[in-house]
Amino acid sequence: MTSARSVVAATMGRRRELGLLTLWALVGAVPTLVSGQAVAHALDDGFLAGKTGSGLAWLGVLAATVPLGAWGARRTYLGVARLVEPLRDDLVRSVVEGALVRSTGPDAVTNTAAVARLTQHVELVRDTVAGLLLLVLSFVAAMIAALVGVLSLAPLVLPLIAVPLLVSFGAFAASLREVARQQRRVLLADERLAELASITVGPGLRDIVACGAEDEMADALDARINEQVAAGKAMARVAAVRIVIVSVGARLPVLLVLVAARWLLDRGVSEGALLGALTYLIQGLGPAVASVVGGIGAPLAQLLVTVDRLDEDPGGGQADPQPPTRIAVPEEASVVLRGVTFRYRTAAEAVVSQLDLDIAPGDHLAVVGPSGAGKSTLAALLVGLLEPQAGTIRHGGRPVASVAATHRVLIPQQAYVFRGTLDENLRYLRPEASAAELARATAAVGLDELVDRLGGTDAELEPGRLSAGERQLITLARAHLSTARLIVLDEATCHLDPTAEARVEGAFAARGGTLVVVAHRISSAQRARRILLMDGGDPLLGTHEELIRESPVYRDLVGHWLDHDREPMTFRAPTGL
Repeated sequence: MTSARSVVAATMGRRRELGLLTLWALVGAVPTLVSGQAVAHALDDGFLAGKTGSGLAWLGVLAATVPLGAWGARRTYLGVARLVEPLRDDLVRSVVEGALVRSTGPDAVTNTAAVARLTQHVELVRDTVAGLLLLVLSFVAAMIAALVGVLSLAPLVLPLIAVPLLVSFGAFAASLREVARQQRRVLLADERLAELASITVGPGLRDIVACGAEDEMADALDARINEQVAAGKAMARVAAVRIVIVSVGARLPVLLVLVAARWLLDRGVSEGALLGALTYLIQGLGPAVASVVGGIGAPLAQLLVTVDRLDEDPGGGQADPQPPTRIAVPEEASVVLRGVTFRYRTAAEAVVSQLDLDIAPGDHLAVVGPSGAGKSTLAALLVGLLEPQAGTIRHGGRPVASVAATHRVLIPQQAYVFRGTLDENLRYLRPEASAAELARATAAVGLDELVDRLGGTDAELEPGRLSAGERQLITLARAHLSTARLIVLDEATCHLDPTAEARVEGAFAARGGTLVVVAHRISSAQRARRILLMDGGDPLLGTHEELIRESPVYRDLVGHWLDHDREPMTFRAPTGL
């Protein structure tokens, strides 16, 4: 597949078209070439000689060249358009083909960065190439016209022009590397922000809300925005340096000619020739230098960086950096937390502080505590949705971030059910599940009645017409059908009645694997082998009976549960820690 860089090179290689463009640019520069000569003759041979008519005639000659220059500029613009439009088409084709290959191959992943490349970078390349062509052609034509004019009027002025020009262009060349570096930083910041924003405001928003990751995504967006702001400020500092470089090449020659005016007049340069030379500097050379230094530096760096980014697309021959390899862990693996601390803001109080916790393979742990104690935060930490600021979380001896997502499932209180068939919703975490496995999962959590009422698993779902409990049952069946060996239920049964809740938790306990339940009823806590009490202080771990005996907070919580559920309290024999 043709890369973006080769497409640009092919466009620049169209010499015939570029030759015609140069010709039209020179035609457009005719007024610049005539301007200094017309001013010099109008002054020396006209107004200073007392010949007003002759002076006006020379100015009329200058005015007559303006339509010719406009015609040349029009032809230049049309020629540039004909040259760059095929470039845009080839770049669009390259990006789209690359995104399709990456999204449909054996290792298919969603390439959200391709959206930024297609909607921003391709147009940026097209516009930048067109702008650069116009600037370069205008610069070459204006420089030729101005230097030829100055040479013909006052050769002594040339050294006063050449030295500042060389200094300006030298500084310009030296700054290009830094300009390119900062421009690349700006483009990468833009692309990363666009990629994250497309996830946050697109279909991925459902997953974010379903997993309770709003704060985490807000922090991530804030970091990307700050990164973009910092890149913009750095680019602004580089732009300030370019202003100084422009002043040296475009303004300093005028100052030097004015300072040396008496010296030039003493050596035979006429007043008209001196004014004509200044006209070339002010109307021709100055704008040309400003355009090439101030107007070409950033676009040229931007073009090179953008082309590199397009080439990094699979369509351009280079693969995007691959995400870290996710590995599976043994079917029965322990979950170990050591010194885990998490806070949502740098200066905020830690929600989880220095937590040590061992969850054995096949364990059934209930997490209880008052609202705001950090139960949902712990649930998100266990599955890797949040990363602690301190401490480690390991699954089967490996960092949670390196463990395949299929090994761990979090079902939050707000059930995530999307438009589509019931079958698609149930197979969301395991598309390859057989019909028999699907039937066993629905039966295990008590979903059969809903399946029958909807008309089978091929029924189209309208999430808004389902009750909160029905949505929870669907997500619970989805988790039961998955291959995950760690299931975390964050009040995922709060809209079910106690009987249905008991059936669901019993189904997950019989399913095998490790079960962590953020409990909201006394019965859920009693069904667990162990209970973790979080109350904002040091967490307590034990059985129901042990916590009743040792923790006033747990006794108050149980009393609240009993008042709310009107359930009789029963006790089991101690099971030990």
